[in-house]
Amino acid sequence: MLLERSMHPQFVSNTYLVGDREGGTGFFVDAGGPVTPLCEAADRLSLRPTHVLLTHHHFDHVSEVGALRERWPSLQVLANPVEGIEGAEPFSDRKIGDLEVRALHTPGHTAGMLAFVVAGTDVFTGDTLFKGSVGGVRAPGSTGYADLRASIMDTLMALPPETRVHPGHTDPTTIGDEWESNAFIRVWRGLDPEGDEPCTVGGEPARLVLWGDDYDGGHKAWVRWPDGRDDIVPGSQVTRG
Repeated sequence: MLLERSMHPQFVSNTYLVGDREGGTGFFVDAGGPVTPLCEAADRLSLRPTHVLLTHHHFDHVSEVGALRERWPSLQVLANPVEGIEGAEPFSDRKIGDLEVRALHTPGHTAGMLAFVVAGTDVFTGDTLFKGSVGGVRAPGSTGYADLRASIMDTLMALPPETRVHPGHTDPTTIGDEWESNAFIRVWRGLDPEGDEPCTVGGEPARLVLWGDDYDGGHKAWVRWPDGRDDIVPGSQVTRG
């Protein structure tokens, strides 16, 4: 499998070009990063891109679809219909070139979030799982903490530990590395304790269960509201103490 990545300098969102072999068939996963380097890579590798697979509808993952379709007008754009992406058709498991591609429904960050498993060895996780962090559940279209936790623990962590993870933002990792070292997953596994520090989130009182790292060098916070609901929010929204 051939893999090229382009990352947006501001959003640090990834766009991927995947190919089965030089001179073969390719496809894109998401389309939010600069696409010119990937177009050049497709030419260099003599790939014929046929599809754009979108993990979800947020701007930083779809903004360059038009540029890709301008370069390759016959590209088929595929996503979960729940995401409501204009011009996208429903994804169904398929073979693209020589590569088997199947989707895992991983709601939480958005209702129709898809992770794409390619060739049984690699998974593109969108904004559900990152290296050392997890997706938030306060963005437009999110379905909440319980869905996100289940998508990670019951769906993604069920993949083989050697599976390579290509997230929607910044650096790659593996399922095994996240199982062992991701702070959120360690607490969910019962290896590390929950915290109970008082905090405020947007001025509202809450308890800080976990102050974790985020993909952008900042922090991601797991908080618990007075009514017992849990949320995962950007650290920038949290005032500790």
